[in-house]
Amino acid sequence: MEYGELVVGQGIDVETSVTIGMTINRTGKDGDEVLSTPQLLNLMEQACIELSDPLLKSPYTTVGYAVDGLRHIGPAKVGQKVSIKSKLINIDNNKLTYNIEAFESNQKFGFATHKRAIISK
Repeated sequence: MEYGELVVGQGIDVETSVTIGMTINRTGKDGDEVLSTPQLLNLMEQACIELSDPLLKSPYTTVGYAVDGLRHIGPAKVGQKVSIKSKLINIDNNKLTYNIEAFESNQKFGFATHKRAIISK
């Protein structure tokens, strides 16, 4: 690939701990702070960037242009470690497609398909 060393099937597993700044508390009860869906999406997108951008030749980078089928199906509370697994599943010229899954204690709590385009910086 002229853009870099990207290969379908490459993957990454990024771990982080949920902080209070990543949460939302819709009930107002103490202890109900859980990872918000926008923050889940942010973690997913960052995992895709961490997977692909280091493998690109200069002067290329990626920009997101689609998120399909995002589902946030379970909670992750403050202090819990979450794992975001991103896998490159398709390369079509400068368009990249990723399958992303989010886990907390080996329980899947989110998933999506994300698309990014390779562009010149």
